[in-house]
This record gives sequence, C-alpha cells and structure tokens, in this order.
Amino acid sequence: MFYPSLFNDNFFDDFWGFDFPKRSHDAERKLYGKHANGLMKTDVRDKDGNYELDIDLPGFKKDEISLSLDNGYLVVGASKTVNDEEKDDKGTVLRQERYSGAMQRSFYVGDAIDENDVKAKFEDGVLSLIFPKEKEPELPEKKTIAIEG
Repeated sequence: MFYPSLFNDNFFDDFWGFDFPKRSHDAERKLYGKHANGLMKTDVRDKDGNYELDIDLPGFKKDEISLSLDNGYLVVGASKTVNDEEKDDKGTVLRQERYSGAMQRSFYVGDAIDENDVKAKFEDGVLSLIFPKEKEPELPEKKTIAIEG
C-alpha cells in the first residue's frame, strides 16, 4: 500500500506519484554557507537627516558585492562562484562541481542622490550604507497679482 510522506520534501511527489527532480539546497549551502536563509536581511534607520542601512551578506567578500544607482534606485548585488575539485594522489579528477549564484535588492533613494552621497563600508559580513534623505521639493511661494480697475 502507498502512503505519502508528510514530514519531508517529497510529499507531493509521493502523493501524485511523480518523480520530479529534487531541488537541492546543497548548492545554496556551498555558495552561501549555513546562513543562506538570512541573506540580504536589511535594517533601515532614519537618523540625523540620513538613512542608514545594514545589509547582512555573510560568506561574501568585498569584491563579490556591487553597488550602483539606477534611475533613483540604489541597487545592491552580490554574486559568488565556488569550484569544488577532488583529485587522487596522481592528480586524476574524481569529482568536479561548480556552483554559481547571484542576488540583488534595490531601494528607492530618489533622483537627487548621486554616488558621492552614498557612504559604504563592509565589515564582518555586514554592508553598511549611509546616504542623505531626498530633500522634499520646495513649493514656490504663492504670489498674488493685483488687479487694477
């Protein structure tokens, strides 16, 4: 008799009788380490006329992170490639695997911000960004016109 498994990843595969390819979380672990589910979690603070962002990027190096401004959006990207290669004593390749991954988040910062306004620091797996708030557009002073007559 057939009983579907309730407490593992293949419940629907078992239930419907399909043999779907299993999604491997091993690649994510190889790329991003044991904290893969906590990537790019962001804290945003409003402080002293600036916005401060702290973005978690554990397992990344500074050169694997990119920052850009695009039409008023601050874009934070991170990409990584891992090559695993096992050889025997004679140098014969027994197994070779490649993992590659990228992620990206964007934050609207306004059109008045340019790259010189953004201060960035990467330390201990946390990207810290500080940039000024977009200034509210000043409304022109209302002027009245006298009517003669």
